[in-house]
Amino acid sequence: VGSSYTAQETIDVNGQVIAPGFIDAHVHIESSLVPPPEFARAVVPRGTTTVIVDPHEIANVLGLDGIRYMFDAAKYNPLSVYVMVPSCVPATNMETSGATLRSYDIEAFRDNKWVLGLAEMMNFPGAVLGDPEVLAKIKAFDGTVLDGHAPGLTGKPLNAYVAAGIQSDHECTTVEEAREKLRLGMTVFIREATNAHNLEPLLPLITPQNARRICWCTDDRQPADLLDLGGIDYLMRRSLELGLDPLLIRDRDRLHAVHDLIARHAGLLPPSPRTGTPRARSRRPGAQRPSAARESATVAAG
Repeated sequence: VGSSYTAQETIDVNGQVIAPGFIDAHVHIESSLVPPPEFARAVVPRGTTTVIVDPHEIANVLGLDGIRYMFDAAKYNPLSVYVMVPSCVPATNMETSGATLRSYDIEAFRDNKWVLGLAEMMNFPGAVLGDPEVLAKIKAFDGTVLDGHAPGLTGKPLNAYVAAGIQSDHECTTVEEAREKLRLGMTVFIREATNAHNLEPLLPLITPQNARRICWCTDDRQPADLLDLGGIDYLMRRSLELGLDPLLIRDRDRLHAVHDLIARHAGLLPPSPRTGTPRARSRRPGAQRPSAARESATVAAG
């Protein structure tokens, strides 16, 4: 940025605060019961500019066509939608699903520019016990982000899960469980969903020393909650109410940097073709909710 740039539109932010857009580290848009453009209408005005989605719910019904639909439906809207390719369709062999996706089915998505990696490996017993198909999926996405799903997994099985390559978990329910996963190098996503409320019990986990490896996610959020409470913005407000240091919330390099890979695509606050920069007034009680200035309304031309 600098004096040499001429913007197509000038936005007066006098008296406001420029901050990076919120990133939802793990969400199933299908749980909102609306397609991506309508989901964007609900979350972008509240400051969420990027979501990392796992479309395994629609894939359970429509298979590869469902995943392709999510790619197409996410185009040309103000929300940046990055995709983690579903790893467990169906979630368990005991399910009756509309599709079964194997490693060779999903490998083709790896090179899509909107794909960050492999979505939550719900079959953690398979990863721990060396199931060949599970390991084939992990191998197919080697070198990308490998998200986990390991509720209550601790000790040697957790070590085996991490050794298989899994890098994150959003299923922690206690500080002790989350700390063990952090010690093993995992990234912990603190989840506040419609059906799982983990924010309050996990908030004491966050310190200046570990905050870089802790992110926010909504996972599954029903329409009423999105409209009445919000998404990631609700986690921010609630965290302040519960006493989290505002500097930890505002630190763009920690709670906004979901993965190094997302930073490469979306940027944080520095100039970038895909930087989301909401502007907000002071967060005093009763202050106006953030509004989002997206790249669709050019912030800096050039």
